[in-house]
Amino acid sequence: MDSIFRLAFGCLKSRADAEDVTQTVLLRLYQRRDPFAGEDHLKHWLVRVTLNECKKYWRSPWRHTEDFAAYADTLTFEEPRQGELFEAVMALDAKYRAVIFLYYYEGYTLAEIAAALRLPRGTVGTRLSRARQQLRENLSEEIFP
Repeated sequence: MDSIFRLAFGCLKSRADAEDVTQTVLLRLYQRRDPFAGEDHLKHWLVRVTLNECKKYWRSPWRHTEDFAAYADTLTFEEPRQGELFEAVMALDAKYRAVIFLYYYEGYTLAEIAAALRLPRGTVGTRLSRARQQLRENLSEEIFP
């Protein structure tokens, strides 16, 4: 459930919307009749359904966003640097946030991310590289203004 919420929050930047998406995904999981082929199939299905539900939210006319800084203030980090990293990741475009989240936080390989996002492996690698570069630039600006 935490993984689903974090992925949804990374895409939507709204705690309430992320909670709604998480609830919808878990409901769809509960209603699913076909068994999963294995743990990897379940994870892939959850990522795919979560991303699809996030896309539905972006298309809905009544979607709203919340200042994620207010949510970030409720989070506790072991080191202040982790909070800065969180804010830098949340400042990235959604397509970069999703790749960063799946690669670093969930431990997926590039091939698994490509399959989940239905993108070529090279595109996922490029997005990951660009996200890292943007993070380097954003974090170095904070350290050396």
